[in-house]
Amino acid sequence: MRTTTRPRAAIAIVLLAVALACALLAGIAFGAVSIAPAEIIASLLRALRGGQRSTMDAVIVDIRLPRVLLAALVGACLASAGVLYQALFRNPLADPYILGVSSGAGLGAVLVLVATSTSTALRFGAVPAGAFVGAVLTIALVVRLASLQGRLDTASLLLAGVALSYTLAALTSFVMVFSRESMASVVFWMMGGLTSASWPYVAAVAPMFAVGVLVPLANTRALNLMLLGDERAGELGLPVERFKLLVLAAGSLLTAAAVSVSGLVGFVGLMTPHMVRLVLGPDHRSLVPASVLAGATLMVLADLVARTVLAPVEIPVGIVTALTGGPFFVWLLVRGEARR
Repeated sequence: MRTTTRPRAAIAIVLLAVALACALLAGIAFGAVSIAPAEIIASLLRALRGGQRSTMDAVIVDIRLPRVLLAALVGACLASAGVLYQALFRNPLADPYILGVSSGAGLGAVLVLVATSTSTALRFGAVPAGAFVGAVLTIALVVRLASLQGRLDTASLLLAGVALSYTLAALTSFVMVFSRESMASVVFWMMGGLTSASWPYVAAVAPMFAVGVLVPLANTRALNLMLLGDERAGELGLPVERFKLLVLAAGSLLTAAAVSVSGLVGFVGLMTPHMVRLVLGPDHRSLVPASVLAGATLMVLADLVARTVLAPVEIPVGIVTALTGGPFFVWLLVRGEARR
């Protein structure tokens, strides 16, 4: 097992924290109108003090700041979930959506979009709620199906997730066929994006991220033991079945939280932990915090590209992450890393 020294990991984490801070500043500074960093800082200080605000203050505090913070939270959620699922399945290429979370969230969102097609205001809060409920119910059903033999087997989890994923995707397509007036908004949501970012969304996702990320941060040794296999981890004192449920619950909470506000954004949870692992090794003591920071940074930068590269037209951020992730894995395949 390849490991890394703690000083090297600490330096990498500090550098990633600096990169995230720079990405957040760039996300606020660049857009339809560029804003100088000094003006951003002054505006944030005025907002903290309260009192009268200018139009530029409103742009910074009410539009750009919640968007970059939400992008960071979504990226951190997906990266954290990726670390958990990759440890659970002992596969560095496991995806946060591997258990059908995306299909469940997609069906939940589509049902809400169709039901609220005449009310834009109602959609604002109802679509994330519908996506979250759909994702959580899907995970609950997957766990139930995989536990029929009294033991939570990872192979059964995978099979149940794949089966449900295809079934729910088919139901989503069925609903779309009979509600063509809502098809454009459904397709755009499923491509992933943060166009509806607001402070209420940040307030909703932040506590779910805080709860979910505590599991990998507090259980780095247990996650390292999971890489040795169920039998060996049990021999070393890990309550494997109970810990699997904890990992599954935390990973599903993180994934559902991200999907509910951003739609289906691929490759962030798959690519980020893998990139960090190539640099720092598989030790979760460094892999977890580094992946959280890297995922947040990647998502902020992807969202920045999505809304500026063809401005005033905004590209769904899921397209940007896919265009990044696809070539990355082709490169891994050429190097042979993807088969290790």
